[in-house]
Amino acid sequence: MTDADTPTVSVLIADDHPVVRDGLRGMFESAPGFRVLGEAANGVEALERAAALDPDVVLMDLRMPGGSGVDAIRELTRRGARAKVLVLTTYDTDSDTLPAIEAGATGYLLKDAPREELFTAVRAAAEGRTVLSPAVASRLVSAVRAPAAEPLSAPLSAREREVLALVARGTSNREIARELFISEATVKTHLTHLYAKLGVKDRAAAVAVAYERGILGRPGAG
Repeated sequence: MTDADTPTVSVLIADDHPVVRDGLRGMFESAPGFRVLGEAANGVEALERAAALDPDVVLMDLRMPGGSGVDAIRELTRRGARAKVLVLTTYDTDSDTLPAIEAGATGYLLKDAPREELFTAVRAAAEGRTVLSPAVASRLVSAVRAPAAEPLSAPLSAREREVLALVARGTSNREIARELFISEATVKTHLTHLYAKLGVKDRAAAVAVAYERGILGRPGAG
């Protein structure tokens, strides 16, 4: 696919630091295939701008004075907003990551991620694919770890493990179907079953819990 064939992804940047917003805007405006629609300095502004501008992806900081990112994500989800939310965290130990997953965020990256990784993540998020950088995923492992995790309702089948591993790599349902030579409907069925077995509701939470339980290899291991 050429640049001309690649659909433009519209972005809203939500961060309370002007320097960060300026840097992100400059990065995306200098790269083909992206359009920055606007900026927000807190979660309340992010909700207002998202409603007015209808971006494909909201780049969301989590901890902002005057309206947190988690609250904004939860409200965007409640409203059924079209925009996908990609969280950019500053601290590896950010305790808001799991609540943000539960609120409906599509993915997570650290702010020191290479620009190409960020571009790839924004495109993946726009397509509804889960994006978890290894460093952030390892933090999610710690966040979801409990003293005694409840056992799976049933073990994952070999096929469900294959699907889960591909989800962890950010693979779309269509790509999973193509790689495993099954239909997209079958992929969705496998996802429904493994969500139930893991006790989760979406792709990001499934990946985080699978790392915690050792079903997937630890991020960055090996």
